[in-house]
Amino acid sequence: MKLLHRSIDRDGEGLVALVPEEPEDMWHAYNLISEGDYVQSTTIRKVQTESATGSSTSNRVRTVLTIRVENIDFDTQAGVLRLKGRNMQENQYVKMGAYHTLDLELNRKFTLTKPEWDSVALERVDTACDPMQNADVAAVIMQEGLAHVCLITPSMTLVRSKIDVTIPRKRKGNVQQHEKGLVKFYDSVMQAILRHVNFDVVKCILIASPGFVRDQFNEYMFQTAIKTDNKLLLDNKGKFMLVHSSSGFKHSLKEVLQDPAVVSKMADTKAASEVRSLEAFYTMLQCEPAKAFYGKKHIEVANEAQAIETLLISDNLFRCQDIKTRKEYVNIVDSVRESGGEVKIFSSMHVSGEQLDQLTGIAAILRFPMPELDEDDSETED
Repeated sequence: MKLLHRSIDRDGEGLVALVPEEPEDMWHAYNLISEGDYVQSTTIRKVQTESATGSSTSNRVRTVLTIRVENIDFDTQAGVLRLKGRNMQENQYVKMGAYHTLDLELNRKFTLTKPEWDSVALERVDTACDPMQNADVAAVIMQEGLAHVCLITPSMTLVRSKIDVTIPRKRKGNVQQHEKGLVKFYDSVMQAILRHVNFDVVKCILIASPGFVRDQFNEYMFQTAIKTDNKLLLDNKGKFMLVHSSSGFKHSLKEVLQDPAVVSKMADTKAASEVRSLEAFYTMLQCEPAKAFYGKKHIEVANEAQAIETLLISDNLFRCQDIKTRKEYVNIVDSVRESGGEVKIFSSMHVSGEQLDQLTGIAAILRFPMPELDEDDSETED
C-alpha cells in the first residue's frame, strides 16, 4: 500500500490518502474502513442527458465522489471492495444525498476520513504502508568489500542498503591495512543490519557469501555485540542463518532462496506464529486452566489486574458496527501493551483466526493464575 497523504490532528480526526498496490492491500482497506467513515474516490456513473428535441441519451462519465459509508462488501476472489453510501459532496452528475456504490480497486487512489483514528486503525495503516512491517525475512548478500542488505516481503525484495568499501590487499609482512579495512567493512554491514532490520517482525536473517566471509563477519558481529552488550543482537542470535552464495551481488539472492534449508526456515512466517500462539493457549487451557481465559468479560478482569502476558484477538472484533464496543476492544489492546504484554491480532481470513473466532474472538495467556475468574463463573451459574 502506498501512503500519499496523511493528516490527523491531536483529537484523532483526519484523513489518509492511499493507493492499494497488491491484493493483500484490499484486505487492509477492508479492515480500515468502518460504517460512518467518509471515502473519496473516482467512479464511473451513468448519466442521462435530454436534448432540446426531447430525445434522451445516456453516457458513462468518470467523476470523483465522496460517500458516507453505510455498507461494506469485500469480494475476496476478485479483490474488490464495494462501499455503498450517500453522496456527501454535490457535483454536476450526482445530487447531494443520492446513493452510490464505490468500487475500490488495485492502483486506484482513495481518501479515507474518520471522525476518530484509534491506535488499531493507525497501526493497520503503518503495517500496510511500511514494507519493514511485512518483511518476514532479511538477507545480507556479501563478499569482501561489497554487501547488500535486503528485506524480503511476500511480494517483493527491497535493497535497503548497499555497502561498498575498498579493502587494501594483503602485503607481505604488512597485513594491518587489510585487517583495518575488513573491520571497517564488517562494522558498516553490522550498523546497516541494526538500522534496517526490524527484529520484532523478521523471523530469519540470511547471511550469504562465497568462501568464509559470512563466517568471519558473523564471528566479528557477535564478538562486538558481547563487548558492547548489544542485547538486540544477542537475543536474536538464533534468527541468523549462514548460507553459501556465488557473489555479493543482489542476483545471488535467487540461488540462496532456493536452498532447501532456507525454504524450511522461511516457512516460519506471521501466520505460523499465530498458529503457535493459539496452540500455546490450548496447551495452557489443558495444563493450567487458571492461566488461560477467553471471552470479553474474563479478559477485562484479567487486564485490570495487569495479568495478561499474551493477548490473542481477532480483527473481526474491530469491524463491529457499534463504535462503543470497538473502542472497548481498542482500549484492551492499548492497556495490555502498556503493561508490557504481547498482542497478536489474528486475521479472520486465516485458519487460526477462524478458530479464535469460535472462542469469542478474544483470548489470553496470563502471567499468573487467576482461579477466582473460574469461581465467578460457577457462582453466576448457581
